[in-house]
Amino acid sequence: MTTGLPMTVADPSLPARVRIHEVGARDGLQNEKTAVPTAVKAEFVRRLAAAGLDTVEATSFVHPKWVPQLADAEELFPLVRDLPVRLPVLVPNERGLDRALALGAREIAVFASATESFAKANLNRTVDEALALFAPTVTRAIEAGLKVRGYLSMCFGDPWEGAVPIEQVVRVTKALAEMGCDELSLGDTIGVATPGHVQALLTALNEAGVPTSRIAVHFHDTYGQALSNTLAALRHGVTTVDASAGGLGGCPYAKSATGNLATEDLVWMLDGLGIETGVDLAALTATSGWMAEQLGRPSPSRTVRALSHKE
Repeated sequence: MTTGLPMTVADPSLPARVRIHEVGARDGLQNEKTAVPTAVKAEFVRRLAAAGLDTVEATSFVHPKWVPQLADAEELFPLVRDLPVRLPVLVPNERGLDRALALGAREIAVFASATESFAKANLNRTVDEALALFAPTVTRAIEAGLKVRGYLSMCFGDPWEGAVPIEQVVRVTKALAEMGCDELSLGDTIGVATPGHVQALLTALNEAGVPTSRIAVHFHDTYGQALSNTLAALRHGVTTVDASAGGLGGCPYAKSATGNLATEDLVWMLDGLGIETGVDLAALTATSGWMAEQLGRPSPSRTVRALSHKE
């Protein structure tokens, strides 16, 4: 029998607080085979916010042809935009930015790649062509007073190219930083990172002038390494971690990508380490259980499964 809460043994060498950047409503749902009803998505965002997550990525203003599961961005965002939390949205270009601005979005994210193969598959451009595409979008967003996050995919491995050289990741990360992105999310898109690799990349970024305070991490759990990689990042001083409620998600352009780090699994670990998140684990678990019912399948999150079967 489990109590529903881990024993807390604090580690003073770790950050006192971590901000969880919840991606379940966007990254988590974009890979679903069938579109989730808009009303269900809106309720999902509301429940995530009510569980104490102060950053909930709401949707993506990409062309419906590329991500049909999020074709309802214009309908969804007005249903949640007044919630008292941060609601970033993904935009691929200036047209996407126009759509986001028209609905009152206050935070956006752009999505770059550390590898040429994924840039071609995801954006039909080279890495540098994609960066050139983002530059005016980022500039306009900053001029409009928006916060801008830069996602960087394939930071640790690529299904076509294999291991990704650290200096290659550093170059593209620096380009996003110099472009004006407030925050830089390092993505292990196919889940092949290990803790030593994480530490080496973060060290290289610091040496190249990118401070840890601007870095977030985004791990997938393909090989069961997402939590150990997160802990390695925390030991380096990272305080923003991306996660997806219930472990939802993958990547429509990288078939080997499995689910994101489950938010519940992350919160269980952070609670046990005495690290504040502001998240109510019971409420979050209930939300993910509810969403699993909407999707018609059990949650892959180990913590959701464990707490849902608590006696």
